[in-house]
Parts: sequence; structure tokens; C-alpha cells
Amino acid sequence: MRNEQDAEDVVQEAALRAFRFFDDFRGENSRAWFLRIVRNTSFTVLKKNRPDETNIAFDEELHGGQTPPMDAGVALDRAQDRQSVRAAIEQLPPEFREAITLRELEEASYKEIADIAGVPIGTVMSRLARARRQLQLILSQTK
Repeated sequence: MRNEQDAEDVVQEAALRAFRFFDDFRGENSRAWFLRIVRNTSFTVLKKNRPDETNIAFDEELHGGQTPPMDAGVALDRAQDRQSVRAAIEQLPPEFREAITLRELEEASYKEIADIAGVPIGTVMSRLARARRQLQLILSQTK
């Protein structure tokens, strides 16, 4: 989702869907089950509202965290680094972007990512390796 309001709408819709389809939950991994619903809901919303766009962005407030006060120069460098990484992630193909976002930002396990994406763990591992290589290449070209 490109903005906070759209992301909130997707999560709210996903919560309603999860409640509606709770009988389908097998009791294994509730986090992966719910994130898969969120993922599918976001794809549905993106297709409906913006058919040309399949990007999944992350919310800086959710993933930035609290840090102690720091030197203004260091803060500026970190902000620029975050912006560069975010821009590089946006350039990745959707399946790589999803895998790297779930692993590095959401700290999901390989199994959770596999469950969410509906692919084998080996596919998750190869997507992550390829995503990291592409990120490294993109970031080295922007410096």
C-alpha cells in the first residue's frame, strides 16, 4: 500500500475476512494465516483500485522504531539510507519485494513466508538470495 489510510483499510478488511473465515483456520500458525489474508486482500485492493501497480511498501512509522537522540548529521545520513533502501526495494519484482519485506522488516521465518506466499521454503530461500543480490546491485549503482 502506498499510504497509511489504504494500509489501514486493507488490515480492517482482512480482519473482517479472517473473522468470516475463522472456521477455515486449522490452528497451526495464526500469524502466517492472518498475514496471508492481509496479503491477498492487499492484492485485491491494488488490482481493483490501481491495476498497473503491484508494489508493496512498508510504513516508516511501523518499521522505524524508537531510537535514542543522535547527532543531526547521523540522523540525516540514516534517513537518506532508509530512503535509498526503500527506493531500491520498490525496484524489485513483486515476489522478491514481498519476501525481503516479510523477512527483514516483519522478521518472519522462512516457513512463515512460505505459508504466506503459498510457495515451498526453497523458493523463499532463492527469492531472498536473489532479492539481496539485486538490492546490493541497485544500492551500489546509486552511490
